[in-house]
Amino acid sequence: MSLLDNFQNTTVAVIGDVMLDRYWWGSVNRISPEAPVPVVKIERMTLAAGGAANVAANIAAYGAACRLVGVIGDDDAGTQTREVLRSAGVSDSDLVVSTGRPSTVKTRLVAHSQQVARIDQEDESRCSHQVEAEILDRISSAVEAADVVVLSDYAKGVLSEKAIAFAVSAAKAAGIKVLVDPKGKDYEKYAGASLLTPNRREAAEAVNLYEHAEGLVQTAGKRLLESIDVDALLITEGSDGMSLFRRDGASVHLPALARAVFDVTGAGDTVIATLATALGSGLELETAAKLANIAAGLVVERSGTTTLTLAELKQHLNDTSWA
Repeated sequence: MSLLDNFQNTTVAVIGDVMLDRYWWGSVNRISPEAPVPVVKIERMTLAAGGAANVAANIAAYGAACRLVGVIGDDDAGTQTREVLRSAGVSDSDLVVSTGRPSTVKTRLVAHSQQVARIDQEDESRCSHQVEAEILDRISSAVEAADVVVLSDYAKGVLSEKAIAFAVSAAKAAGIKVLVDPKGKDYEKYAGASLLTPNRREAAEAVNLYEHAEGLVQTAGKRLLESIDVDALLITEGSDGMSLFRRDGASVHLPALARAVFDVTGAGDTVIATLATALGSGLELETAAKLANIAAGLVVERSGTTTLTLAELKQHLNDTSWA
């Protein structure tokens, strides 16, 4: 029996900042006479789920069910976000529409496989009281149906301290784990969560240390566990892999597995999606972390925001000795 066989019987509630990733693909043959910038001739455009929506798309690609709670605007980008989610097998029924607030869109201009520029459309202010009340209602319903909860925080106004505390409390009442992809320096707002997944830079900022300080990851991991009420941390380290810290066990370092890093866009979303699906399916934390490390290594070898399928992950496990 495969470790992944129960993925398809798992439901994950993802709560957070839903984004639309737009890619303009083209080529550069000259420099503009108007300014020292390349002239990009656009050849095609693609759309993908971003932020919390990408976490949900990754979960759906594993065959698991996903309840995605987030906010979109009453605009064309909101309509496109719904279409992208549906095509990824994710329901849009738990999205809250905030009239007058733009949908979050990240537009990446890519020429010859190199990102030339990124254009952001967003409103980072806290959602209105009415919209927040709708978010809390959707959180309550989603958590009730879930085996595990993910908070995907990109600091775009959806995960207020009130929404975070409400989600953590609801999950605890249901007896299920809460995984957080954190943002900002104040991790106290995630108190009560089961696991945080900061990257190296985010962990450094959270403990006021220089990102490239010697022994940073070990120091940051220990300090964060000492200062925050969470059960575990998984600090992602890019080309150095990732490190798992637990209150009830020794830390574990997992070396990076990517053969060649092509694009790290969305890799953190893949990590937390894999962790959540694995834990929700009944796997223990270290095994889930190893699977997440494998998934991250595979997805960074691709261009753009992409998802890894259950079949691809199974094939990799069959072809390698990973445990």
